[in-house]
Amino acid sequence: MPQWGCIADDVTGATDLATNLVSRGLRTKVVLGTPGEAAIRKARTEFADVDAIVVALKTRTAPVAQAVAESLAALRLLRAAGAARSYVKYCSTFDSTPRGNIGPVIDAVLDARGEELTVVVPSFPATGRTVYQGHLFVGDQLLSDSSMRHHPLTPMLDSSLPRLLAPQTTGTVALVPLPVVREGVAAVRAALEDARVPGTRVHAVVDALTVEDLAVIAEATAGLAVVTGGSGLALGLPRAGDPDAARAITVRPGLRATLCGSASERTRAQVAHARERVPWRKLDLGALRADFAGHVGGIVTWARQVWAADATALPLVYSVDSLSDLDGDTPEGAEPASELVERALAAVAEGLVAEGARQLVVAGGESSGRVLAELGIGALRIGPEIASGVAWSDGVTEDGVPLNLALKSGNFGEVGMFTTAWDSLATAGAAR
Repeated sequence: MPQWGCIADDVTGATDLATNLVSRGLRTKVVLGTPGEAAIRKARTEFADVDAIVVALKTRTAPVAQAVAESLAALRLLRAAGAARSYVKYCSTFDSTPRGNIGPVIDAVLDARGEELTVVVPSFPATGRTVYQGHLFVGDQLLSDSSMRHHPLTPMLDSSLPRLLAPQTTGTVALVPLPVVREGVAAVRAALEDARVPGTRVHAVVDALTVEDLAVIAEATAGLAVVTGGSGLALGLPRAGDPDAARAITVRPGLRATLCGSASERTRAQVAHARERVPWRKLDLGALRADFAGHVGGIVTWARQVWAADATALPLVYSVDSLSDLDGDTPEGAEPASELVERALAAVAEGLVAEGARQLVVAGGESSGRVLAELGIGALRIGPEIASGVAWSDGVTEDGVPLNLALKSGNFGEVGMFTTAWDSLATAGAAR
């Protein structure tokens, strides 16, 4: 029976959390999309052989009411599967608007579980996300000074988590500062109990700079039915089994490619690195608007020719070189650029799979979700890690085609990832 039932607000967030759970020896499955009643009825038997379930939603920038409704549907599946504890996962850069969706979703999950107290822990030290005195840092920069300040959908103009969270919740926001965390488990537990306000939801932001801090927080919150945070908090959990056994997936031989819809600073650097080493094509928004099928078909034909010349090639299809690429005006009444890119990459993915691609890296949370939806993949088994928060997985399309996929959050992964990601798959464990 699962120990953990997790709700993630996008696909790559779900897979990076699942990757960290697997590293603690927890056999983990990712479920894609909002579960329906039939899935909820079958949950008890469907997930009997896993230790953790992560439901991957697409709620980060959805309307608040939709985000809450879909999160509660996910919670119903997780509770039906028997998951004892709930983990609400959001981005380690706390991507949100003044209205949500982080606060409203946490409030709804607390209410549904009859709980009043939880923690807010976006820290993920391995990727440079830390919290000190309630302020979120990206590397050595405050969140508000980082590239997230210019995010096209959720610009983060403040780095204070209590200030960001307060307008999003009808409860109260408390802070457990780093000196308390460094005192140890008993001190954190005492601070959390002191923060309780009977009859009121309490969101306790907890400082953390290292994975050791996360381990203290994880132990101190072992009695909480609901925890919330980035995927880094999972790295503080005690080891529950053999990570190598938990990572074992079937390797699907076939052609390989990378699809990239993210505009993040790290992904742009990865694209620049890969362009010097692999064949590439950049999506042309004007061409897509003028002849969507023709432009997509041209890219698929190009990839076929690349593979015909060299079956080991790693063709890259991407959308953004620099933030200036996002400055062009969208014609009146036209599909927004971000949605056009997602739709195009999903169509390209479908074409590449038809050509024999069986190992795909997809960068960007929204793009990953659209690709999986287009291919009709409903669940993923998480396998070997590529980088912190990024792993290979195994899934099957609605047409029965088995694939290995690595779904990457925009800001994750080493610069050379688009050329080296396949190394860890080549040494994956024995087939299930």
